[in-house]
Amino acid sequence: MLERHIIQARARALAEKERIMQQAKVHVLENFITVPPVKSIFRWCVDSELLQKHHLISPDDYYSDTVPFCSAPKGVSIPGYSKLTFSCEKHSVPKKHLTKKLEASCEEMLTKVKDELDYTVDSQTGDLSLKGKCKTVKAGPSKNAKWMSHLHVPQRELERLLLVRMESRNRFLKNPRFFPPNTPQGGKSLLFPPKKPMLTGDFPSGDLEESCVDTPVFLAKPSIGFFTDYEIGPVYEMVISLQNTTATSRYLRVIPPSTPYFALGLGMFPGKGGMVAPGMTCQYTVQFFPDCLGDFDDFILVETQSAHTLLIPLQARRPPPVLTLSPVLDCGYCLIGGMKITRFICKNVGFSVGKFCIMPKKSWPPPSFRAVATIGFVEQPPFGILPSVFELAPGQAVCMEVLFLPTSLEKAEQTFIVVCDNCQIKELVTVGIGQLVALDLIYISGEESHPEPGELTDLTAQHFIRFEPENLQSTARKQLIIRNATHVELAFHWQIMKPNLQSLMPGETYSLDSLKYHPDRETAFSILPERGVLGPHTDHEFILTFSPHELRDFHSVLQMVLEEVPEPLSLELENLKDSSFSVDDVIVLEIEVKGSVEPFQLLLEPYALIIPGENYVGINVKKDFKMWNNSKSPIRYLWGKISDCHIIEVEPCAGTIEPNEVEDFELSFTGGVPGPVSQDLLCEIQNSPSPVVLHIEAAFKGPALVISVSALQFGLLRLGQKATNSIQIQNISQLPATWCMKESPVCLQERHEDVSPFDIEPSSGQIHPLGECRVNITLEAKQCQRLQTVLELEVVNGTWSYLPVYAEVQEPYVYLQSSHVEVRNLYLGVPAKATITLINGTLLPTRFHWSKLLGHQASVCTAKVSPRRGTLGPSEERQLNLELTAHTEEELSDLALPCTVSGMKEPLVLGISGKPQGLQVAIAISMEGSDSSVPSTALWPGHLEELRLDFGSKVPLRTRMNCQLILTNHSPIQTPFTLKFEYFGSPQNSLNQKPSLPNMPPALLKTSRIREHLAKREQLNFMESMLSHGKGAAFFPHISQGTLGAHQQLSIDITGYANMWGEYWDNLICTVGDLPPAVIPVHMAVVGCPISSQRTTYYTTDQLQKEPIIRFGTQVSGGDTVTRVLRLNNSSSCDIRLDWETYTPEDREDRLLELLVFYGPPFPLRDQAGNDLSCPETPESSSSFWSSSPSNTSDSSHEAAQSAEGSDRASQKIISVVLREHDGVPADHLYCISPKQVVVPTGGSSTISISYTPMVLGPEVLHKVKCVGYALGFMSLDDEAERELPGRRHRLQDFAAGPLRLDLCGYVRPAQLSMELDYGGGVEFRHQASDLIPEQPCTGVLSELVTTHHLKLTNTTEIPQYFQLLVSRPFSVSQEGASRSRRAPGPGREEEPATASKQLVLHPQENMLVNVSFSLSLELLSYQKLPADQMLPGVDIRQHASGEKEMVFTQSLLLEYANHTTQVVPLRATVAVPELQLSTSWVDFGTCFVNQERVREVYLMNLSGCRSYWAVLMGRLGLPPTSCAGWHLVGGPAEKAGSQIPSDPRVALLHGPGPDPRCTPGMRWGKCGGNTWSCPGSCVPPSLGVGQQDPDKDLAAFRVSPNSGLLEARLVNAPPNTITLQVFFTARSSELYESTLVVEGMLGEKACTLRLRGRGSYDERYMSPHQL
Repeated sequence: MLERHIIQARARALAEKERIMQQAKVHVLENFITVPPVKSIFRWCVDSELLQKHHLISPDDYYSDTVPFCSAPKGVSIPGYSKLTFSCEKHSVPKKHLTKKLEASCEEMLTKVKDELDYTVDSQTGDLSLKGKCKTVKAGPSKNAKWMSHLHVPQRELERLLLVRMESRNRFLKNPRFFPPNTPQGGKSLLFPPKKPMLTGDFPSGDLEESCVDTPVFLAKPSIGFFTDYEIGPVYEMVISLQNTTATSRYLRVIPPSTPYFALGLGMFPGKGGMVAPGMTCQYTVQFFPDCLGDFDDFILVETQSAHTLLIPLQARRPPPVLTLSPVLDCGYCLIGGMKITRFICKNVGFSVGKFCIMPKKSWPPPSFRAVATIGFVEQPPFGILPSVFELAPGQAVCMEVLFLPTSLEKAEQTFIVVCDNCQIKELVTVGIGQLVALDLIYISGEESHPEPGELTDLTAQHFIRFEPENLQSTARKQLIIRNATHVELAFHWQIMKPNLQSLMPGETYSLDSLKYHPDRETAFSILPERGVLGPHTDHEFILTFSPHELRDFHSVLQMVLEEVPEPLSLELENLKDSSFSVDDVIVLEIEVKGSVEPFQLLLEPYALIIPGENYVGINVKKDFKMWNNSKSPIRYLWGKISDCHIIEVEPCAGTIEPNEVEDFELSFTGGVPGPVSQDLLCEIQNSPSPVVLHIEAAFKGPALVISVSALQFGLLRLGQKATNSIQIQNISQLPATWCMKESPVCLQERHEDVSPFDIEPSSGQIHPLGECRVNITLEAKQCQRLQTVLELEVVNGTWSYLPVYAEVQEPYVYLQSSHVEVRNLYLGVPAKATITLINGTLLPTRFHWSKLLGHQASVCTAKVSPRRGTLGPSEERQLNLELTAHTEEELSDLALPCTVSGMKEPLVLGISGKPQGLQVAIAISMEGSDSSVPSTALWPGHLEELRLDFGSKVPLRTRMNCQLILTNHSPIQTPFTLKFEYFGSPQNSLNQKPSLPNMPPALLKTSRIREHLAKREQLNFMESMLSHGKGAAFFPHISQGTLGAHQQLSIDITGYANMWGEYWDNLICTVGDLPPAVIPVHMAVVGCPISSQRTTYYTTDQLQKEPIIRFGTQVSGGDTVTRVLRLNNSSSCDIRLDWETYTPEDREDRLLELLVFYGPPFPLRDQAGNDLSCPETPESSSSFWSSSPSNTSDSSHEAAQSAEGSDRASQKIISVVLREHDGVPADHLYCISPKQVVVPTGGSSTISISYTPMVLGPEVLHKVKCVGYALGFMSLDDEAERELPGRRHRLQDFAAGPLRLDLCGYVRPAQLSMELDYGGGVEFRHQASDLIPEQPCTGVLSELVTTHHLKLTNTTEIPQYFQLLVSRPFSVSQEGASRSRRAPGPGREEEPATASKQLVLHPQENMLVNVSFSLSLELLSYQKLPADQMLPGVDIRQHASGEKEMVFTQSLLLEYANHTTQVVPLRATVAVPELQLSTSWVDFGTCFVNQERVREVYLMNLSGCRSYWAVLMGRLGLPPTSCAGWHLVGGPAEKAGSQIPSDPRVALLHGPGPDPRCTPGMRWGKCGGNTWSCPGSCVPPSLGVGQQDPDKDLAAFRVSPNSGLLEARLVNAPPNTITLQVFFTARSSELYESTLVVEGMLGEKACTLRLRGRGSYDERYMSPHQL
């Protein structure tokens, strides 16, 4: 379809083109030129949208003009090919028009131009493209007509210039192709029209050059290569046309794109040679190969003759899809453990289709999208997003579901990455907050309720509400406000339950099993609304109503149930698919409500109306009374009415009484029957279960008759007998009474008789007032019966009387209550009793007698009735005891026992039956600590194969295991029993041992601790006696024999003990009576190690305690080996060999199991040298035997080892494979046990040595390191009999038996001490060299000055540290309280290079003060004069810019520990040395008069911060100042030599060991060649000047004052201290005097030299003025 559409469009465009060309031929007369006549209309014929839909380039991609709404009207127009082009139009301008313009321009410019102008436009300066300069100029007529004869010179020259230009218009120009584009001729453009030419030659050169340079040479169409709507895979092409926009043909070079996504094809040129003519284009095809849907940028460079390179950008832009999805997806709130799905609409509002993939941020960037793309949810707990992969077209939307499953309360936030297929990503942040259900009851209307003391309340209710007592059908309400503290809607409903009431002691808690939930169907409480939804974080109002409907107390619990509340999930949830979500209704709020109902409180005043006296019948009696309403609500009443016999009414009969009100009533009573009347008048109260009763009593008068007897007794009568009795009837009233007597019809009806057996004479009549009447009553006994009847005496209008009549008519009759007796629980030979009842059916006494037993089985049974004979009283029921004894086990069915009764024709017969049973015993086994509460039971005799006495498969050693053997006798037969174990029974003597009390005071025996200790010791002794047979295990029945009574259940405790591991089998033989013996298998598998480092003091029922951890404490890294000696005790009955292996724990996931393969036994017997005794190849192993060693191996173990070696040789496995759990790797470098193999004798002990070698830590380890290991002692039994006894015991060996494990623990830490300096900056000394000068310098200079600082060493570790202190001079170290003397080194004694303290020890958490000293001496000060290349190490001379000078001594204090590691403490000492300087170096006195003293002042300055003790030396000119020869100290006459002997030993002697031979006798002290000197006196050296005879002449001419002194130190930021030296010159003759003055310090300062010069003269003009 697309191809057909393009073909049709091209056909329409071609047809339109031909039509236009035909029209042009008709209207244009000129010859038709074969050039494109019209613009192409192909763009209007093709469907651009169809091309874009199929990702093809459409005309709209490179045309920017819009499509017209309608085509313009067509008229006659000049064809494009007939129109002049821009270039042709400029070259063919009409001459007339051009001449007119030039003449007007020249006339205007002639008056202004004074200089010569060049109007010639040549190829070098003309602008043919933009400025449009003129080429031919024709001058107009001149104003002066006679210009030829008299022209001015300037005008003439101008005119001549114009003529020259006119002649030069015929010059041919060069081809502009050969001009660069930046020149005027080479840059003519076809795009920009040239400007009009200027008449003058004033061309703006700057604009011209700029316009030429910026002229484009080629124009790219399109200017930007743009690709859109591309897909991955196809190749897209675009044609870029380069049009030459200049007026000349040009070459070009195109540089292809640099990225691999774009490619450039070969160019297509309009002609040959690669040249593009003006206005023509060349075409290049650009190919685009996208590998993704992202954006691509590149460019093409087009290089031409222009200075600027044409850059054609290449861009690939696919409109990105735009999603309307917020960057933060807020899921809101959700309950923890719940699941909330939030939906977000994601719509693509962009203009392209996009495929998107959502993944967690931690997965970005993914190795491949297949690895992260999932079909379902993309998970990043607690969030999940669905769908994870989707595709959206423009305008299409998808519903995204965000699954939120919170597991905690805090705010959850996760970041997802949305990746588009155009390589764009976007972060999505999912936010949610987990919530827990939280409800608060914040308000209850009314007073707060509290339970009364001792009142039972619901166990789980949180709140208690009590209503005031209410009346029936009344209503009380309370308002409740419940707050939903969460931000989640909660669906709820109320349920009313019965309370859980339970009396708890203080501190007692209830059990959840005791809680019962039963709905309260008869409750009087209700709450509205009953169900609904609790809004997020809002308050909700509820109305609690109490409407009692019964007269009782109501007690209920209101439970608010939240519907579908999720259960919290685990915090370690990593995958949402693995989670299981469950919701359930949860009770979150329980409110206990109580309400009581009280009846209406009504009070009748009076509560009963008693009408006094007797009234006559028919008289109306009125009585007033009141009724009070003491209830809490009004009542409505309705009084009843009585009118049957008496008439009783109340006025008013109905109404309402308000609370606490009273109502008055009137009673009207009319009697209808004589006699006392007692009536209850009912008053119905609305909504009251019971009416109000008004009791009324009254009496009425009427006739009254009295019978003389109260009852008529006829006694016992025989059948057919008659009897007559008489009675008197008396009228006690004053009225005549008419009476009638007869038997009560009710009694006749009860006996079902129509005719009364009584004959009454007279039966009726009238008795006068106070009269009497006699009546005879006769009874005839016609049937046997007990007659009890009543005779009625009816009185008209009077009270009736009733006469009871009694008579008994009988005949003899005796019978059995049950004629057959089945005797139950009948056992062989055991009398069984039964009860029979004999009943006398009459009131006549009757005798009875029992006969012998009758029947076929009467011979094998014995029956006895007690009593056998007797008399039955009237209507007597007598119980007789029947005792039946059966001597056979056959069923009894043919037995009869007769009984004869006097007066009866036939005897009574009692049938007897029963089934005798034999002995029945049940055996049950109940294991202690078993999960099953029902013991295994088997009936005996019967199947006993199911019984098994199993003490367990993992019974620890030395543990008492109990079980119960229950014997139940289900028969009344008493029988003996015995219990016995076949092999592992306890010895008989062990049962007879009795504990003996220790010899201690009785009061001490009563203490609980002693009694507990004695009980444990008694138990230990008993168990050891039971295991004394040496079998390793013992079973003990607490009752071994006895008698099992009738119907007795006997529980017998059976205890199992073992002091040796292994699996044990035995049989328990149980014999009961004549029953066959029962054999019960017994099994017990014992695990554990009988060897322990702790001595067993008692047996226990609990698990054994683990071996204590053997701790080696904390040791120094690389320290000595630490050994612990451990004693191992063997509590078993066998010699046990232990083979030790040490391991280091290793926790690796790739090592779970160990496969060990052994050739031969895993742990063979070895001698003390470690040789295998089981290998006969080596002579050492064959001849070596076990001998006594420090491990206390017994001789019996040696023999057992030798016997085991021979017996096991044949049955020994060649290759054994062991598979066990991997826990550690064997290692002996850290822990080691010796000996490796040890035999612990039975009941004895052996010792082993455990060595711990601390490892060496690296320098980077600063803290202590824990070293953990363990040792396994694998147990073996060398005696074959001890290893296995067929059918009885079996003991595993080596790896199969649980080894003895010893946990080993130690710590290693580097040797290091904590240092605390008493000076905060470190161990640093600061001195001044002048510190060697005492306060009185005349006493001398100190030879040494020692300064001490304190260094505090603290051992913060838990181990003692052994160390030495090493330091070099001039530093020294000593411990506190043990400082050494510091003396100057004397002759013949050399200085030590370093001082080392003795071995010191610093215990844990202790500290030590160490004295670090610095020794300052004159020798140290002399180092400042050494050259730099000879300077000693650790000594540095520093000279500051201010002139100060310091000597810095650096050393290190080494702490050498016992493990040869060191710790360095830097030491530093700074000594400030003096620095002297003179104000001048030359003093010239000039010519002075002889013997006249002249004075000059010189200033001596101290530039340092140290005092200086200086002296002046005078010497001859030319000698060095460092030599003592020729030098004398100069001093005044007042100075004397000191002769005091110093008392301080640090002060050097004023007089040395001897005078220096180079010094004069006058020298006192000084320093020459390193010796100490002192010279406070004056010395004058001989003069040795050149040309002088007297050697002391020059020295005598000069003197200095003062010649020595002490110059203070320079203060900080202050000028140096100075002293004025006065130099005196006295000429002795008219000669020249020259000398040198040297100022030297006593502390090794650099000497200062001052040269002196002066001449003497006798000429008086040199005399001072004051001496003239």
